[in-house]
Amino acid sequence: MDRTVNELGKMLFVIGITMATIGLLIWTGFGRGWLGRLPGDLHYTKGNFTFHFPIVTCLLVSAVLTLVIWLTRK
Repeated sequence: MDRTVNELGKMLFVIGITMATIGLLIWTGFGRGWLGRLPGDLHYTKGNFTFHFPIVTCLLVSAVLTLVIWLTRK
């Protein structure tokens, strides 16, 4: 039981630090010029209709978060 509480505390701490870091990066404007505009992101405009889906950006964010979680679990 004690080990489970200890692991939960570590996980919550890492999640909190990660969220604070991401918030700081967003607040400072990091990635404003390229994030969401990577090659492979879908963007379609016709008349008054615009569709944008940043699929490559989502894959990049997913890979980075997977790496961070993998490194913190070891």
